[in-house]
Amino acid sequence: MSGSKSDWNLELQSWLSPFLEKLGHKARRRMCPLYVAGLIGPGDRKSMQPIAERLAAGDYDQLHHFIADGVWNAAPLEAELLVQADRLVGGSDAVLVIDDTALPKKGDHSVGVAAQYASALGKTANCQTLVSLTLARAEVPVMVGLRLFLPDSWTSDPARLKQAGVPADYRDARSKPEIALAEVDRVIAAGIRFGCVLADAGYGLSAPFRQGLTARGLVWAVGIPGRQKVYSADVKLIFPVAGRGRPRQRHIPDALSKPAEEMLAATRWRTISWRQGTKGALKARFAAIRVRVADGPPQRIGDKGQQHLPGEEVWLIGESRTSGETKYYLANLPPETKLLKLAAIVKARWICEQAHQQVKEELGLDHFEGRSWQGLHRHTLMTMIAYAFLQYRRLAAAGREKKKPRPTTSTKPARRPSRHHHSDAAGTTFTMSALPPMAEQSTP
Repeated sequence: MSGSKSDWNLELQSWLSPFLEKLGHKARRRMCPLYVAGLIGPGDRKSMQPIAERLAAGDYDQLHHFIADGVWNAAPLEAELLVQADRLVGGSDAVLVIDDTALPKKGDHSVGVAAQYASALGKTANCQTLVSLTLARAEVPVMVGLRLFLPDSWTSDPARLKQAGVPADYRDARSKPEIALAEVDRVIAAGIRFGCVLADAGYGLSAPFRQGLTARGLVWAVGIPGRQKVYSADVKLIFPVAGRGRPRQRHIPDALSKPAEEMLAATRWRTISWRQGTKGALKARFAAIRVRVADGPPQRIGDKGQQHLPGEEVWLIGESRTSGETKYYLANLPPETKLLKLAAIVKARWICEQAHQQVKEELGLDHFEGRSWQGLHRHTLMTMIAYAFLQYRRLAAAGREKKKPRPTTSTKPARRPSRHHHSDAAGTTFTMSALPPMAEQSTP
C-alpha cells in the first residue's frame, strides 16, 4: 500500500477533507495533515519535534501550537472519526471492544501519570492509562475512543488538575468502567452500528458496568474472575423459615451462590475452533451454562451474612487454554445461542490488543512528550485518525485484490471458506498484517 509521494499526499488530503472542514482556520487545516502524515510516515520517534524535522523544519512552532495550545474544539473531529469508522467497519456483525492501554512515563508531571497496573507490561508501573474503544468487523479494527483515566492522586489535588489543564467536567473521580460507559453513550449517540460490546475482566467484574450495558439495551460479553459468585438459572426466591416470632417478609434465594469456577467444574467441556490463525485453527476447550449473576441487592441470609441476591440471567462461559490457564466470561446473549457462537464472541476481543500494539509501534501513540490534558488527547485523536486512514487504504486494497481474476494454478493449498457469519464463528475476510510502510513524504 505504499505509493509515490504525490499519490499518497493526494489520497491523504482527500480522505481528511471532512475533518479539515471542521477545523476552520487555514493554519489548522495545514497542520492537521502534516501531523497525521508524520505519525504514519517513517521515523523512530513520532513526537512533534522529530515530525517537524522530517516534514517541515520551519513549522515546529505552528505544529506545537496546533496540538498543545491552539483554541479549537476536538469534539467535531471525534464525531467525524465515528462517522468514518462506521463507514469502514460498522454493522450489526461489528463488535465494540472496551479495554485500556498504558503509556509508560518517567517523572510525575504528565497529566494522569501515577504508579498503576499496566496491562501491556503485566505489572505496576509509572504510566498514564487510557480507556479505549475499538470498533471492529471481520477482524479489521478502527479505534474510536481514547480517554485518560485519572487516579486518586490526581482527582484529590485540584491545583494539579488545573495546572495540567484538565477540563472541569473531567476533574471528578471516575472509575474506568464509568469512563467506558460515558464513551459508549457517545458512540451510541453518533449512531454507530455494532452488535455486541466486549470487555475484559477489568471491566466485567463491575456489576454497575454490566448493568449499565443491559440498561442501554446492549448485547455484551465480558470477562470475569473465577471467584465471581453466580446462582443456578433455576434459583427461586422464597420466604425464610422463622425460628420463632413473626415470619420474615424478605425473600431469600433457595440455594447459595457459588464461584463461577465451581459452578462450571462439573459441566461438560468441548473442544472448539473459533477461527483460523496464521499457524492453523485456534482451539480451546469451552463450557457454558445459564446462570443468574449474584449482583442483585445485598440481603442477609442466615448465618452467611450479607449476600447479593440473584440478578440477570446470562451465560457463564469457561475457556480452558492449552497453557493450562482457565478464563471465565459472562454474556447476555439469548438462551438458544450455540457454544460455537459464544466461543467466537468472547474470543473476538483480541482485536483491540492488536490495534493497541499497532498504534504504539507504528504510529507513536506513546511518543507524546507534552504534559497537558489537551495536548495528550489531541495527539491520541490524530493517532486514531491516522489509524483509520490506514484501515481505509487496507480495505480498499483488499477490495481491489478480490476483484482480480483468480489464476488457474496456485502453489498454495486451497483454503476451505468459512461457513459461518463473523459473529457466529470465526472466518475472516482477510488477516490483519503489520501496518503498511509509507513512502517518505513532503509537507502536505
